[in-house]
Amino acid sequence: MRKAQAKKLPLAPDPRFSDKLVTRFVNNIMWEGKKSGAFTIFYAALEKVAKQTSEDGYEVWKKALANVAPAVEVRSRRIGGATFQIPSEVRPDRRISLSMKWLIRYSRERNGRSMADKLANEIVAASKGEGAAFKKKEDTHRMAEANKAFAHFRI
Repeated sequence: MRKAQAKKLPLAPDPRFSDKLVTRFVNNIMWEGKKSGAFTIFYAALEKVAKQTSEDGYEVWKKALANVAPAVEVRSRRIGGATFQIPSEVRPDRRISLSMKWLIRYSRERNGRSMADKLANEIVAASKGEGAAFKKKEDTHRMAEANKAFAHFRI
């Protein structure tokens, strides 16, 4: 028997945009509890995005998150000794979480001088429908499409 699910702690909105989504993103960037450093990186990246695209950096970031968010994913399920990749819809909360993690992960893997530069470049690419994070979403969708024959095994 599983224990009760842990309660989600309420997030404080960020100081500049008063958005809880920004705080959630910054929490994912953060390493070793250095939240102020993560905020510095994020805000610097948004300023660079605004300079590159001559649009509002915050809006470009939101568009990038929406572009990277997956609609379907595959989950492994063991049935009769064989493991099947079963496509399933992604919960809204997990969609946002995955898109944030992918953006941050692939911006870390980019080459550039600072994390702010790398994050800014990945955000701009994702908002245009390019970049490694967007490619990850496309691959996830392709995998789900390829395995839709096993969709009847869904729980």
